[in-house]
Amino acid sequence: MPRPLRVAVVGAGPAGIYAADALLKSEAAIDPGVSIDLFERLPAPFGLIRYGVAPDHPRIKGIITALHQVLDKPQIRVFGNVDYPGDIGLDDLRAFYDAVVFSTGANADRALGIPGIDLDGSYGAADFVSWYDGNPDVARTWPLEAEKVAVLGVGNVALDVARILAKTADELLPTEIPANVYDGLAANRAREVHVFGRRGPAQAKFSPMELRELDHSPSIEVIVNPEDIDYDEGSIATRRANKQADMVAKTLENWAIRDVGDRPHKLFLHFFESPVEVVGEDGRVTGLRTERTALDGSGNVTGTGEFRDWDVQAVYRAVGYLSEEIAKLPFDLGSGTVPHEAGRVVEAGRHLQSTYVTGWIKRGPVGLIGHTKGDANETVASLLDDHANDRLHTPSAPDPEAVVAFLEDRNVRYTTWDGWYRLDAAERALGEPEGRERVKIVDREGMLRASGA
Repeated sequence: MPRPLRVAVVGAGPAGIYAADALLKSEAAIDPGVSIDLFERLPAPFGLIRYGVAPDHPRIKGIITALHQVLDKPQIRVFGNVDYPGDIGLDDLRAFYDAVVFSTGANADRALGIPGIDLDGSYGAADFVSWYDGNPDVARTWPLEAEKVAVLGVGNVALDVARILAKTADELLPTEIPANVYDGLAANRAREVHVFGRRGPAQAKFSPMELRELDHSPSIEVIVNPEDIDYDEGSIATRRANKQADMVAKTLENWAIRDVGDRPHKLFLHFFESPVEVVGEDGRVTGLRTERTALDGSGNVTGTGEFRDWDVQAVYRAVGYLSEEIAKLPFDLGSGTVPHEAGRVVEAGRHLQSTYVTGWIKRGPVGLIGHTKGDANETVASLLDDHANDRLHTPSAPDPEAVVAFLEDRNVRYTTWDGWYRLDAAERALGEPEGRERVKIVDREGMLRASGA
């Protein structure tokens, strides 16, 4: 009797779970069956949804409900708190599985090559997001002494960072933020937040709903300079072809023509300002220098030679995430991705047998969470095609218990899917006395204890 197809997925965020779901929905799941193990370096699954979505966006976190239904399937196991390659390497995985899918995502900040970017008070947005989302691998405190702050970038991450900096701690208290984050935000001195984009309103990468949410806070006055509302032929074409871009532009237009109100925190959205230098003194940020830009007719911009210095004491760059290299796999430093063909890892012009990628490590950190479904479907189709045509290697120890014995022999304190239910219950219990859905447990040891690792 043929045994089930054994697949390891490294990374238990949305991309990895979507890949598992695609496998479960395939014909192979019927005959000969599939057996899928997800490995996650953090003690809890869900990746970017748990540690990359702002706490005041429970709507997006609702995606976890759908992912839950996948991980509840009996063909799937979760091994959390397992580091690749520290606890288990590629050769180890090949001993236990017919195929390995990497879905490790992107959690570092893309570099911004301007003078002063490394000064004290200059931060990557990804690090700040990890702090306020309670990632166990980052510091418990965050310096929030600056009264005027710059955020570089016009995507949803920039909006999240700006909104968290501009809101009060009490506004965020009903969310899942842990005590250390609440205490940090309560000490936040920011009264002005300036968001900078080098191009115009039609080129902003905000989602319409995320943009409009800025204006819902009783403490945030959103301000747009009427001079920043400008379009060329390329911008008009973008608005006509992209409904979301048009909705964003209309929202910004409405904000630009209204009177400025009296909410205590001012959040300025600046366009046509290209950051050229983070200004500093004695090693610390004291300002930001930008060059005014102008549209060139195509929707792109050119510099005007007109510079302005902005009085800010902290700068957050939200110019994109970057994936980290994966041991034993080829890596394209320019794009921050693993070279592949339809999800098959390619090294020196050849497919690396039984090795696949999906999600941001495959295509780069662009698009919304749901876009990773298409990635997963393509990658799994390649994997199943290789399986059907006997192109997968044969593992030496395919018994599902073999990997359990391996981890236990190495004294790896791994968490399980049942352990997630225990951690989930513990976090909900922490929130209950305060009328909150949950309060995140932040430290790794606390997560492991709550999970029964």
